[in-house]
Amino acid sequence: MKIALIGYGKMGHMIEQIALERGHEIVSIIDVNNPDDFDSPAFSSADVAIEFTNPTAAFGNYKRAFAHNVKVVSGSTGWMNDHKEEVERLCTEGGQTLFWASNFSIGVAIFSAVNRYLAKIMNGFPQYNVAMEEVHHVHKLDAPSGTAITLAEDIINCIDRKDKWVKGFQHNADGTESGTNEVAPNELPIASIRRDEVPGIHSISYDSDADKITITHDAHSRQGFALGAVLAAEYTKDHTGLLTTSDLFKF
Repeated sequence: MKIALIGYGKMGHMIEQIALERGHEIVSIIDVNNPDDFDSPAFSSADVAIEFTNPTAAFGNYKRAFAHNVKVVSGSTGWMNDHKEEVERLCTEGGQTLFWASNFSIGVAIFSAVNRYLAKIMNGFPQYNVAMEEVHHVHKLDAPSGTAITLAEDIINCIDRKDKWVKGFQHNADGTESGTNEVAPNELPIASIRRDEVPGIHSISYDSDADKITITHDAHSRQGFALGAVLAAEYTKDHTGLLTTSDLFKF
């Protein structure tokens, strides 16, 4: 199929490589230097656009793609607080299509299913207190990560004694530290660590006086995210509306 790329950083380059290996054609590449290409015939010819940019640019990119009725697959996080309702409206009443996920990795999809299952079990064992830690490279702008927030919301949906997530301990890219994991009983703390070039580590722990249970997903590279994004584009080509990984991976 014909794919447009919105954002041409490390992830964009890896998506391009995998898409070409899978027999697809890259018809347009849009980055900060050529935003006018949204209005080009090449971009309009795309079956799907794959968007990996940043929280401030993502929503505007969706609207410019939708203006040409181009379906979008996006892994950008941080835009939902301000624009979730409008995006939902565009994909229902407006007839547009967005496949959005905080993480496209097949391994993270499996990890998320394990997280939900474990949380359902732990709802019956109040002696275990749950906490989360995510570690990413120093270039990541948002904290906690979108993946961590999605995992936390799944836990909150399953565990009656937790009704909100909060920022916990923070180790920032500049080496400064703030925050604490000592939170109210109804809160789930997410610690965020920024160091080196870590692609992404997410750990969820259940701690009691007797023992501690921890599950972890540790990404070795961005390759798993890039492959998942291309698989999502292949799925999106033949589907419509507001889509996510639970549509693609039915565990």
